[in-house]
This record gives sequence, structure tokens and C-alpha cells, in this order.
Amino acid sequence: MANTKITSNVIADDAITTAAIADDAITSATIADDAVTADHIAEDAVTATQLAPDSVTSSKIAENPALTGTGSLTIPKGTTGQRPTGAEGMIRYNTTEDYVEYHNGTTWFPASQSGVQASGGTESLSGGYKIHVFASSGTFTVTSGGEVEYLIIAGGGGGGSGTAGGGGAGGYRTNVSGATSGGGASAEGTFTASPQGYTITIGAGGAGGQVSVSNPASGSDSVFGTITSIGGGAGGEGNPNNTYSNGLNGGSGGGAWVYSSSGTAGSGTSGQGYAGGGNPSNGGSGGGGAGAVGVAGATGNPDGGTGVSSSITGSAVTRAGGGGGGKNPTAGAGGAGGGGAGHASSSTATSGTANTGGGGGGGYTHSGGNGGSGGSGIVIIRYLV
Repeated sequence: MANTKITSNVIADDAITTAAIADDAITSATIADDAVTADHIAEDAVTATQLAPDSVTSSKIAENPALTGTGSLTIPKGTTGQRPTGAEGMIRYNTTEDYVEYHNGTTWFPASQSGVQASGGTESLSGGYKIHVFASSGTFTVTSGGEVEYLIIAGGGGGGSGTAGGGGAGGYRTNVSGATSGGGASAEGTFTASPQGYTITIGAGGAGGQVSVSNPASGSDSVFGTITSIGGGAGGEGNPNNTYSNGLNGGSGGGAWVYSSSGTAGSGTSGQGYAGGGNPSNGGSGGGGAGAVGVAGATGNPDGGTGVSSSITGSAVTRAGGGGGGKNPTAGAGGAGGGGAGHASSSTATSGTANTGGGGGGGYTHSGGNGGSGGSGIVIIRYLV
């Protein structure tokens, strides 16, 4: 019986040429599995007009075929907007970006880039991202560069003692697409990490004011390479046994104080946080948060300003809330996102939560109303894998 399919043993080397193949003559029904190898096809013999649509499938091509010659292979091309639904192993020419790109099963990468590879902090995987969480200072070591997203929060400010303001939250900066930085700012621009070690500094929370001992302290800065978030401002100090002091400026500002006279609130830093609450009454006002101004004591409970939510780790978490002001009969609550509550009697106010950059709560009485300390900051970095 005559052959009904093309097989390798009936094709002489270089026998197939363009002149010998009618347009659309080659179909999957006429090609035996593994029949097509490089030594059976003359150079430039097979063109698009000789192939019926979908005629060449993986079962028709011998394993590991070798393409020889000094010509070229034309691959599919199109704009970024014309990308197909990606699958691992796909390759195409991107006419928008002017480079060959491949798909790794998660996203498209330039062929010259293997994706970011880095180490440092506590590492995890979520939603196609590798995530590095730095709860303490360390080094983010990049061995293969590319774009990364970050969240950088500084240490929160300490609350004042005695009719005192709450501490301001640590500065809040992020470049996660679609997210919000502190102070109502949009996400910052893209950041391309190059192969090197980036120093990560986690800002400590500022100490709370201590009656007859010390005024409150502002929080310390958190740093990722050259990107710095400013420490939260200390709450206003209304204790006559210490030195009166206004709420201090910071990532978010410290709340104002009042006693026989009153002081002002601290300002926040643009793109990082809000001001502390002003206009205190019978106690201090709330410290500023990354998401809102601290509440003024004269308008109600002197709550700390709210923080900002981020899903950089794969789950939504609110951080960088301001500390509540000290006030009687009702002290201010800490702002959502780790802010410490103020106090209404002779006890130490609540400290900000660690690794949120929350401000410390303000104290109330002049005999034992110490301020709470600010919460430490955090740095989180992620990238697609």
C-alpha cells in the first residue's frame, strides 16, 4: 500500500524546497509524528504560505530539532497591549518596548532579565510575589536586579506626660501601584534595584515623657537605601515638673498640650503623614497618623489620627496610627494602625505597637501620668517571581 503520510525515511536530505510544495499543501494529516527534522528541509524552503493553519504541532516535530544556517527565525510580535494570556515558556517580540520577552508562568520579563533575585529579612511567597519583611535592621542583598515595591515606616513619636499630646506616627512611604502613601499622597514612582547590598534601618519608637524625669522623644527614621521615612514627632509636654514643649514635627506631628497655658501641635511631612491635633482642652490632643490629622481635644475625645492600610504582604494591614491624647474624664484612643491610647489618670499611657510606627499615648496627671513610647518601624519589599 502506498505511503499516506510523510515520514523521514522517504524524504531525501534537502529534498523539500519552496518550488516543490504547493500553498497549504502541508497539513497535520500528511505529517507523521517526529517526521520533521532539520536535515530534511532545505534552507528557506518552508514559508507561511506552504503551511496550512495549525498543521505543525509538537507531536509532528522531532525532539530537540537543530536549526542551522546563517539566516533568521521570525517569532510572533506585537505591542504590550496585544500580549496573549501568558503561559510558562512563551516568547515574543514586544514592539512597544523594543525587546524580546518571555513569560515565566507569572508575568512577562525582558529576555535580558531573569527577574529579581534577592535575600534578606523574613522571606515568604504570596500571590506571585516574593516578600521580604524587615522588623529589625539588616541588609537587602540583590544578586539580579529589577523593579521592586516597598513600604517604609519610621518609628512613632513618644507621648508627653501630664495633660499631654499623643505622639505622631512614623513617616509612611510606599510605591505599591494603586496604594496610598502617608498624608494622602499617591504611591511613589517605580524603583529599580541593582545588584548590591541595600542597608535597611528600622527606626526605633521615641520614648514617652516621664514625670519629673524627661520629656518625650520623637521616633527614629527608617531607611531603605537612599529612601528615608521620617520618625514621628513627640507629643506636646504639658507637665510643669518637666519643661513644657510643643508637639514636635515629624513623619506625622505630635499632638498639642494644655495646662495653665497651651502649646501647638507638630506638623507632618508631605507625602508621609498628617499633623497632630491642635486646640487642646483639659488635656492633650491626638497625635497625627499617616491617614488623618489627630483629633483636637476641644472637639471631643482626643483620638490619634488613623493609619493607612497596605496589602503589600498579601493581606490588608493598617499601620502608622497616631497616639491618643491624655484627657480627663475620657482620654483619646490610639489611631487605627498601632497608635497607643492616652490616659485619664495617674498611670502610664499605652505605647504604640511594635513594627507599626504607631505613636505613643499621652499621659494626664502631673504626678504619674507618663507618656507611652512610640512603636518601632518596619520595611517591607516585594517583587514578582
